[in-house]
Amino acid sequence: MFDLGWTELLVIGIVALIVVGPKDLPVLFRNVGRFVGKARGMAREFSSAMNEAADQAGVNEIKKGLNAAVNPVGSAMDGVKQAAQEMAKSIDPTKFDPESETGKLAAERAEQAKKVQASAARATAERKAKEAADALAKAEEAEAALNTESKT
Repeated sequence: MFDLGWTELLVIGIVALIVVGPKDLPVLFRNVGRFVGKARGMAREFSSAMNEAADQAGVNEIKKGLNAAVNPVGSAMDGVKQAAQEMAKSIDPTKFDPESETGKLAAERAEQAKKVQASAARATAERKAKEAADALAKAEEAEAALNTESKT
């Protein structure tokens, strides 16, 4: 609404300083601040009253309908998200049945995961043992080379 930059504010401040005077300027700014605060409060109250009236009149439902007509894929995805959230709320993790098909598959997958982890740990241990043996062999070669140099 009002587009005031720093230069305009500076000009207004200088004019106010000249017209009002340095003694009464803080009082003026305090009163202007109070007035602006009251105006903002009234605008906020008016806006909330208008939103309440729109809610009571059903404008939000009309808006949702128009949005669904304009973007049917987005509204369909909103419906899917809402259904998924409701389903997630209704699922109780304490009612897990280990005898069901899902429970059996979960148990099989857990066993397979343990086997994969064990084989990976075994392969890692073998690799580290091989690296240690290679490092030991290099250290022994270096020591032997030092011994032969020191003898000569």
